[in-house]
Amino acid sequence: MEDQSLLLQYMGDTPKLRIIDFFLENRESDYSKKEIIEYTGISKTTFYKVWDGILEFGFLKTTRKYGKAQLYALNPDCTLNQKFKDLDNELGKQAMEKATEEPIPAPQ
Repeated sequence: MEDQSLLLQYMGDTPKLRIIDFFLENRESDYSKKEIIEYTGISKTTFYKVWDGILEFGFLKTTRKYGKAQLYALNPDCTLNQKFKDLDNELGKQAMEKATEEPIPAPQ
């Protein structure tokens, strides 16, 4: 990964967080395991070591099959995903405040 997201900078660059961060940044589509491995830069071995844990907590949901490949997307029903989104949004807000040196009002 060329540029680390604020989430990875703050929480640490771990394989699980890379996968979660990838889906937070790419919410509009679904991806195969091969695509996730390519886009996150995680080795296949490492990917398969953490994959079951991600599925176990419901972060992702299976969406459809494309040929032999199963595709996955962020699970909108997972409350932990909303917490990650909130954290990601708050980190972005704080980064903007720091860059502008002015507080940004909270959304109402």
